[in-house]
Amino acid sequence: MYALLVAAILAIAPAASPSPAAMPGFVVHIKDFKYAPTPLKIHVGDTVRFINDDDEPHTVTATDKSFDSEALDTSGAWTHTFTKPGTYSYFCELHPYMKATVIVTGDDAGGPRRSVGAGAWSATHPATWGAL
Repeated sequence: MYALLVAAILAIAPAASPSPAAMPGFVVHIKDFKYAPTPLKIHVGDTVRFINDDDEPHTVTATDKSFDSEALDTSGAWTHTFTKPGTYSYFCELHPYMKATVIVTGDDAGGPRRSVGAGAWSATHPATWGAL
C-alpha cells in the first residue's frame, strides 16, 4: 500500500526544472553569418548561451584562445560562464570575418539585472524563457 501511495504521488508531482541560477542568463544567436547581439554587456559570473541558427557550422572562439566552442552545427548550442571582468573579442574559426564582443563588468553590487537586448531573459518573466 505504501509503495502504491508513493507511486501515485510521484505520478502527479510536477517535474523538476533547472534552477534559474543554473540556466544561461543571456543568449547570442548566430544567424546570417553574424553574432547578435554584439556587443553583449554582462556581469562577472553571467553565463552566455551561443546558438547556431545558421545552415552552416560556426565556432565561438576567443581571439586570445581563452575559450572555444568547437564547431556548432545547425541548432547546436554552447555555453560559457565569464568569470573575470574585461572585453572578450571572439570570432568564427571557419569564417574569420565573423567577429563580436562580450563586455564583462565587475560591478556586481547585488542589484537587479537589466535586460541588455534581444538575447536577454529573466528568471522571473516566463515569457523570456523561450529564448533558452
